[in-house]
Amino acid sequence: MPKIMIEVSGRHAHFTQNDLEKLFGDGYQLKKEKDLSQPGQFASTDTVTIVGPKRSLENVRVMGPCRNFTQIEVSKSDCFFLGAKAPVRLSGKVIRSGAIKVIGQKGELDLTEGLIVAKRHIHLDPESAHKLKVTNAQTVKVDIDGPRALIFDEVEVRVDEKFFPAIHLDTDEANSAGVDSSTVGEVILK
Repeated sequence: MPKIMIEVSGRHAHFTQNDLEKLFGDGYQLKKEKDLSQPGQFASTDTVTIVGPKRSLENVRVMGPCRNFTQIEVSKSDCFFLGAKAPVRLSGKVIRSGAIKVIGQKGELDLTEGLIVAKRHIHLDPESAHKLKVTNAQTVKVDIDGPRALIFDEVEVRVDEKFFPAIHLDTDEANSAGVDSSTVGEVILK
């Protein structure tokens, strides 16, 4: 099986345009810092503070462009630190997810839902999915070699014409497997 690069997804936020304006002011537009591997997606220079029942995390990066849902992605370790509860979910699955307060430069949001721990997943374009003999929403395993070798189970495949092949793990998962910028994973069919 071909190897696929692994990307580590740290804590970050996605906002609707309406929520972005509540945090940063009317008509606010995100300022791009750098493009991400997924076409059209970028890390902005903008940050927010997220506030849980116990503690806060500052400088949480806002990702762009704006979406049709507001979502804050954290790790399980972040949840323990914040004192917050968040389910493991794929991006966009925010109904009945965790609550969190968000503070921006000009305003605040008290979200009753939107806090998630991102489910590990693989982005694939249709051609790559065909080569790997996988389909959208299928779950596979990912084998990571190295001094902290590990096999991750329950990795969901996401297929879209716009995707660039990449395995996304959160910081807790990546640290447990000793992932660095050169780490790749091998897909294992279940």
